[in-house]
Amino acid sequence: MYSMVEAVGFLLGVVAWLFYWVSLTNHVWRMSTVDGSVITTSNIYENLWMGCASDSQGGINCWEFPSLLALSGYIQACRALMIAAIVMGVLGSIAALIGLQCTKVGGDNYTVKGRIAGVGGVLYILGGLCAMVAISWYAFNITREFFDPLYPGIKYEIGPALYIGWCAGTMAIFGGLCLVCSCKLGSSDKYPSYSYGYHPPKSTALSAKASQPEKTNADGSFYGKNAYV
Repeated sequence: MYSMVEAVGFLLGVVAWLFYWVSLTNHVWRMSTVDGSVITTSNIYENLWMGCASDSQGGINCWEFPSLLALSGYIQACRALMIAAIVMGVLGSIAALIGLQCTKVGGDNYTVKGRIAGVGGVLYILGGLCAMVAISWYAFNITREFFDPLYPGIKYEIGPALYIGWCAGTMAIFGGLCLVCSCKLGSSDKYPSYSYGYHPPKSTALSAKASQPEKTNADGSFYGKNAYV
């Protein structure tokens, strides 16, 4: 049963890792709001690496952020956290693949494989937490600027990339929990009890009979079972 839980956790972790990439490469982490605008001639949207502007005719112009040090501190932190989430997703997937009970990778020592799967689950959880912190932090700054009446710059709304990232972080955490729980279940049942009926071989029984001393008569003479044949 716990091997199925491991497989589910591994599948969730791999899908979450793919969603990390989709979220990180998506251009729409935040997009300019149309609240209060009657006619919108252009839309501006950004992610962690670049900003883009699209006009009403369908033209799109993109520009990369010029300097890392000129960026806001939370954008730099979000970059680092998302990269850490992707790296932990890769390491967690490798560890989970080695620790799966349904595979022969890593040998047949199921105790060691269970521990390796548990390490993969911990890496999944850490990666999911990194992604959740990065995306929630980014979304917090969007909402803070949006509801600040004194903010002089462009106000943005939450883009679809953040929702993808939230889904990825949630799946990674649940996948890691499945792997950790399956590791505990496997360790509690790693020494199954089996009962075997032991029957000595016939040759042993015959040799035991042959080794018995011969009986004696009343007068002290020996006789055996072959004396009457």
